[in-house]
Amino acid sequence: MTLVCIRQPGYLPFSGFFKKIQSSDIFVYLDDVQFEKNDWDNRNKIRTSEGSMWLTVPVLHKFGEKLNEIKIASNEGWNKKHLKSIQINYQKSPYFDRYWDGIKKILDKKWEKLIDLNFEFIRYFLSELDIKNEIIKSSDLKIEANASEKLLKICQEFNADTYLSGELGKNYLNEKIFQECDIKIVYERYEHPTYFQLYKPFLSNMSIIDLLFNEGDKSSEIIKKVRNF
Repeated sequence: MTLVCIRQPGYLPFSGFFKKIQSSDIFVYLDDVQFEKNDWDNRNKIRTSEGSMWLTVPVLHKFGEKLNEIKIASNEGWNKKHLKSIQINYQKSPYFDRYWDGIKKILDKKWEKLIDLNFEFIRYFLSELDIKNEIIKSSDLKIEANASEKLLKICQEFNADTYLSGELGKNYLNEKIFQECDIKIVYERYEHPTYFQLYKPFLSNMSIIDLLFNEGDKSSEIIKKVRNF
């Protein structure tokens, strides 16, 4: 069986994103599709003493632009705000010192494009989580198609017999064209792990930094043990 998963590479993704990569024979970054405003492409959540807060990268956005074309509005000092928010809310966590320098180094750099920032963070987290599955950029495949047809053609590019879709894929995927090509669709059902957090009660769907700062080396095993389909 060759299982392919295809997802947009967002900003500071949550643990489920890395579970998708871990579960795939081939994972494809969907970087050449339309940018989704007010979605996960340029923002994510961190845990705070009062609940959670958004960390949002300000972008220069024109309708119809692809994710890999989006530029960061770098004159707003957003990176310093993100660093301050992360430090204030996680400096007392058990593994803060282990990851702080790596995260700070990335955010201290001047980034022109959102996609480059997202890729750099994902590479860093994959290294820390010891996830080494094969990863491809959809833009490198140069597939001219949209929606379900694009996803299908990516799967065919790698002779996949299984496509791992997000649960919401049930609302938009053209299942018929996958069936006609003998590619099985598996809809994800991610069982979010419960782990140590500084603040109570436990809140799920925080950025991966929440797991790393709180669980350190155990983070990789925590992700491995959860089910997602």
